[in-house]
Amino acid sequence: MRRRDGRALTQTAPVFAALGDPVRLAIVSRLCVDGPLPTIRLKQGTRVTRQAVTKHLRVLEDVGLVHSDRVGRDRLWQIEAQQLAELRNYLEQISARWDVTLERLRSYVEDDGHK
Repeated sequence: MRRRDGRALTQTAPVFAALGDPVRLAIVSRLCVDGPLPTIRLKQGTRVTRQAVTKHLRVLEDVGLVHSDRVGRDRLWQIEAQQLAELRNYLEQISARWDVTLERLRSYVEDDGHK
């Protein structure tokens, strides 16, 4: 199991790194809420240039969080739902392990206090 976990960590670390940037996290959040959007709409409401938004989108695309289709002269960007589902699953596994670890710690502390 540890070997599989190591691979999962290696595969997900770049995704979490990409989401560590506030602009990229905001882009992902906006795409999740508003659905597919062109680059120019993703720029609206931000203080970054269209070129900067495009660079952020390319980072997100490189880690598999978004993909685009050409529509006229622009690109329509959308979330890769499967990638988000895999990230959620990975976080749920980590959370479950923490729950087990915390329960063991609680049991140890409570049992030790009764001795």
